[in-house]
Amino acid sequence: MGLTSTTVLLLAVVCTALLFAATVWLWPYLARRGWMPVLGRVGLVLTIQVLLFSSVGLAANRTFLFYGSWADLFGRQTGVGVLGTQAIGNPGVKLVARQEVGVPGAGSPHLSGEVQKISVQGERSRIVSPAYVYLPPEYFQKEYEHTKFPAAVVLTGFPGTAENLLKGLRYPKTAWMQVKQKKMRPMILVMMRPTVAPPRNTQCIDIPGGPQTETFFAKDLPQAIAGTFRVGTSARNWGFMGDSTGGYCALKLALQHPEAYAAGVGLSADYKAEVDGDSGDLFHGDKQAQKRADLLWSLDHLPQGRSSFLVTTSRRGETNYRATQRFIAKVRAPAHVSSITLDTGGHNFNTWRREIPPALAWLSGRLRGQ
Repeated sequence: MGLTSTTVLLLAVVCTALLFAATVWLWPYLARRGWMPVLGRVGLVLTIQVLLFSSVGLAANRTFLFYGSWADLFGRQTGVGVLGTQAIGNPGVKLVARQEVGVPGAGSPHLSGEVQKISVQGERSRIVSPAYVYLPPEYFQKEYEHTKFPAAVVLTGFPGTAENLLKGLRYPKTAWMQVKQKKMRPMILVMMRPTVAPPRNTQCIDIPGGPQTETFFAKDLPQAIAGTFRVGTSARNWGFMGDSTGGYCALKLALQHPEAYAAGVGLSADYKAEVDGDSGDLFHGDKQAQKRADLLWSLDHLPQGRSSFLVTTSRRGETNYRATQRFIAKVRAPAHVSSITLDTGGHNFNTWRREIPPALAWLSGRLRGQ
């Protein structure tokens, strides 16, 4: 039974309810004096609390998909495993599965589009990571068969899973709707988690002697996707988007690699890498690398290319409001910055679902397919 399965959640809820009923029934028998009745009362109360918190935690995880499996929850997921052997376009990309988008016309890719789960191996970084690729309906239509499409890398936060982007944040469905409503042009989405070396939070940084995550996203991933799907290789063909840690990555890659990404969208983004128990030592004493990982420092001290940035925050509910205002103030020509500022909105899926439609439309307007 998987961590996110309905069966596990229902089992936890039923056990909680049954134990609560048993506690009410048995309480008169445990009301006597003596160490045995006291231990019985303490045991029942503690067990009910554990089951109650487990039920709430399972429900929250099922909604927000912080962890995708038991191994992910307990930090035992250390690699991506064997995901498949069917190469699709180049040996660095392997097809794992196809799935429907969940929109009208499901089962007919030329009407609904398609999501392909793939495994990507970086040529330079040697990182292997799973990804979901959304291909819009136009990708399968005859009139577009020789057309190249713009593409955007989309990252969830940490410790989220890539499934967040499909189920919780509904990126493919939102992109499909935006195109139907003529608010954006068809675009390929490459959806991933920022953690390419789970359970470590590498935060899109090349770690000395460790995962070369920045290299993977800046060089390997665009090359692998462009060699497999109808996507160009110029910066104007590529954008980057994400929330929280994923938003930090999006802004970092667009700022520090304008040769690879023309635009970056940071939804409730962090603005510097956090060194903690999840990240481990990211810099190994390299003070310059540590400064470079601070985007506000980078805006002041590194050349700014022609990249465009979109940052989002809330006046109430977000902790990054002031940092976002500082980021906006530091962007200078030839770069360009736009922003979405909500009156209220927390660091959660509900807030990001409000920001994703206009953010996708903004991103689409800054990318080109050819």
